[in-house]
Amino acid sequence: MSEHITTRLEHDCIGTLEVPDNVYWGIHTQRAIENFPVSGITDGQHPELIRAYATVKRACAIANEELGLLDHAKAVAIRQACQEIELGKLADQFPVDVMQGGAGTSSNMNMNEVIANRALEIAGHKRGDYHYIHPNDDVNESQSTNDTYPAACKLALIDAIGPLAEATKKLAKAFHDLADKHINDVTIGRTQLQDAVPMTYGQEFHSFATLLKSDLAAFDRVVPLLAQLNLGATAIGTGICADLRFRKSATEHLANITGLPITAAPDPVAAMTDMGAYVATSAAVKSLAVHLKKAADDLRLLNSGPRCGFNDLNVPARQAGSSIMPAKVNPVIPECVNQCCFSIFGMDVTVNWAVAEGQLQLNAFDPLMVHELLTGMALLTRAMTIFRTNCVEGIEINAEIGRAYAQSSPSISAALNHYIGYEKAADIAAEAVHTGRTVREVAGERTDLPAEQLDEILDPIRLARGLGQTCREHQE
Repeated sequence: MSEHITTRLEHDCIGTLEVPDNVYWGIHTQRAIENFPVSGITDGQHPELIRAYATVKRACAIANEELGLLDHAKAVAIRQACQEIELGKLADQFPVDVMQGGAGTSSNMNMNEVIANRALEIAGHKRGDYHYIHPNDDVNESQSTNDTYPAACKLALIDAIGPLAEATKKLAKAFHDLADKHINDVTIGRTQLQDAVPMTYGQEFHSFATLLKSDLAAFDRVVPLLAQLNLGATAIGTGICADLRFRKSATEHLANITGLPITAAPDPVAAMTDMGAYVATSAAVKSLAVHLKKAADDLRLLNSGPRCGFNDLNVPARQAGSSIMPAKVNPVIPECVNQCCFSIFGMDVTVNWAVAEGQLQLNAFDPLMVHELLTGMALLTRAMTIFRTNCVEGIEINAEIGRAYAQSSPSISAALNHYIGYEKAADIAAEAVHTGRTVREVAGERTDLPAEQLDEILDPIRLARGLGQTCREHQE
């Protein structure tokens, strides 16, 4: 027999509604549950967003008490409720669908109601006793959805950048370690998928790490953009219903609590519709995905074969590759990473469309932006971890095959241009291709250059190090 759930009657501007007695949310959240049964994904599934919103509300409560707008006892209870949520308590009390309409109003109401009802308990009152602590009049004092929800979204994104950047650093280091291990192993570089000139495996792996480090720098540039908030601007940036001192106070307290370089937007009306921080964050995440896809694609090509492909290296065998072809093994980890990257490209398109749909004094689509970004950032964080642990750290090169490719490529005839001219070098390359011999062999017959000089000119390692790259992580 199911347990009978009692309810409490709450009211809003539309009317009254029964709310389960065993929850901390109220009528506005209950309506949102009924209005938006769409994706099946709730705000509560983005813990960064819930933590960030509770932190914003705590800073606002401190500011309101400091300015004499909130009674001390109420402020203490509200702050304690916020801190509990920040620590992960009441995580199941945020059931609003991420695809909600209303520019995040339902999320703000949900947070206000949960904080108010928990604060009521802390103060010795019953849930729903809003005469003592009210979700709007007390928890939401001096605030609007339109300034607090974007603030919470941006803080959540900063939070998500942390593990994403850490996973990026670890993957970059794995590529660096691989590069350092193979600084003297030569292979062939390729352009347009055709044989080009020699390089080392170290240089190839090092380049992947360098691309990832450029993404880390992009994340560093994004954080100050995300840390520019608009608290106290309320509905459209004019500060209606907020004490004139609140903007400065709330911003300072939030900076002190988080330790982040939080500043107030210089133009509060413009900031209401400026979604540039989301665009920049999405671009940084997409750039990382592009670089990950590049690495995954290259490893798949270099691993191709083994008998009828490049066979430059072997990625770790992780599972059987076919239900009918015995011994076939596929590069499943790079393929998994590829698919994650494809999802990020879709994320970026979605975010940019949502950003572009802000009309007049507000963009109503922050909920979709933050959902897509947090989902995408978590996806890439996990993808990089499995890429590193299940693939990159176990890569083995085929050094003899790489050296054979480097020595047999007709393109190394370019090294002879300075000594015998392009036309003669091209003839040597053509003969090498036609006869199946190496450029060194043909050049020994068709030039007057001494054998020792030819060996030096056409040495694959020397050709690979024209700019002195050593593939060391800390080289400037």
